Amino acid sequence: MSEKSSTFAAVFEKINFTKMNKFNIKNHVLAPLTILAVLFLWFAPASFFGIDGLTVVQQRTIAIFAYAALLWMFEIIPAWATSVSTIVLLLLAISNKGFTTPEMGDLVSFKEIMAAFADPIIMLFLGGFVLAIAASKVGLDVYLARILLKPFGTKPKFVLLGFLVLISVMSMFMSNTATAAMMLAFLAPVLKTLPENGGGRVCLALSIPIAANIGGLGTPIGTPPNAIAIGQLASSGIEIGFGSWMLRFVPVVAIMILFSWWLLQVLFPFKTEKIEIVIDGESKKDWKFWTVTVTFLGTILLWMTGELTKLNSNVVALIPFAVFAVTGIFTRDDFAKVDWHVLWMVAGGFALGTALNKTGLASALVEAIPFGSWSAIAVLVIAGLLGWLLSNFIANSSAANLLVPILAVVGTAMADNLAGMGGLATLLVCVAASTSFAMLFPISTPPNAIASSTGMIKTHDMTVVGLIVGLLGIGVSYAVMLLFPF
Repeated sequence: MSEKSSTFAAVFEKINFTKMNKFNIKNHVLAPLTILAVLFLWFAPASFFGIDGLTVVQQRTIAIFAYAALLWMFEIIPAWATSVSTIVLLLLAISNKGFTTPEMGDLVSFKEIMAAFADPIIMLFLGGFVLAIAASKVGLDVYLARILLKPFGTKPKFVLLGFLVLISVMSMFMSNTATAAMMLAFLAPVLKTLPENGGGRVCLALSIPIAANIGGLGTPIGTPPNAIAIGQLASSGIEIGFGSWMLRFVPVVAIMILFSWWLLQVLFPFKTEKIEIVIDGESKKDWKFWTVTVTFLGTILLWMTGELTKLNSNVVALIPFAVFAVTGIFTRDDFAKVDWHVLWMVAGGFALGTALNKTGLASALVEAIPFGSWSAIAVLVIAGLLGWLLSNFIANSSAANLLVPILAVVGTAMADNLAGMGGLATLLVCVAASTSFAMLFPISTPPNAIASSTGMIKTHDMTVVGLIVGLLGIGVSYAVMLLFPF
């Protein structure tokens, strides 16, 4: 499961401003500009927006959306803090319990906005985090790494394949950052033994971010954009099951992993004939280990067979939480290990989506902009490329939170044009998939940064591989969605 932390500001701050002591571009330039932009949108005459009948709460929603968008893009404050403050602003500015009156327009129930913190998709992610924490706590992750890598032997090309497969599978259910860090720990001693003038070092080092980034696409809990798209579709009455998602995107992951395996060998050939992988660490096979193992496998099985059992995947996600809590495997101290910042980040996007719909702003935008006359192919391609491009510079969940609510409006407006291509589901899911293939630079994802920290990868090499794998991956994802729509 992934969460990027790169920003435009992170790049800007590397610029050498001539002897400007303690100059901070985020605090001194981007923050003031953001405040000015939000205040202008908040207080500008309604006629400025060109939307007939724009209400006060709709205008406030536009201003708050701009606030969230700019802060997510520039990360002036942490991304999760942006989401939390966005929800508070919505509560104060447009809810029926805020600084509002009925004359301001359609007010949103404060309960509906607060519900973003406990959306079923948030529970799905929480269950995934608990599974990952428990697996790491009893050593199941190390045990699986040792067992699953063993069949790939010692030939370099098969060791490479083993790492690509293992990392991608683990990233479907665990943090891709944690997976990448763990795998680098296993690989570090091996990388030092490889010839400096060969491509083996680069090849293996690059396998970590490639597999970690791609693997998150395989399940609804693999990366936040997947959950954001699924949550938005659920609010539109389109339910996507865990198994249905995996049925389409595990093959995409498999295709891209095999392609990456071939590409890495072509670009960075090995100059050694044998690689020994030694994975330290012991897994005590006690009742806790087997409880976690059985629960882990059982949860995945229930997720994959939800259409047969009729159990909602969000409900299933809480089963391991209950099992581990009752048995004492997951303790009070383990709550500190949950990636709460990811959950609150996703919640902010859900709250914005609620605001757009409940204030009537979404409908107003549909009437103001002739989306229905646009080409469906053009919208699909532009949306995917925009999601991919943004995600190379900002958090992929931020990119999804920005794009998905707006694209939901677009998709609804041009439903007739999109009908032959899978409708709204194809549009939103393809955008979510595109963000998983954003891996051009060391700042693009935490796994990229982790691999770059080895000092064995040139940014040029990462960009070339990221460009080829990324664009092909987007193409394969689109092909699957067009051929097998939800």
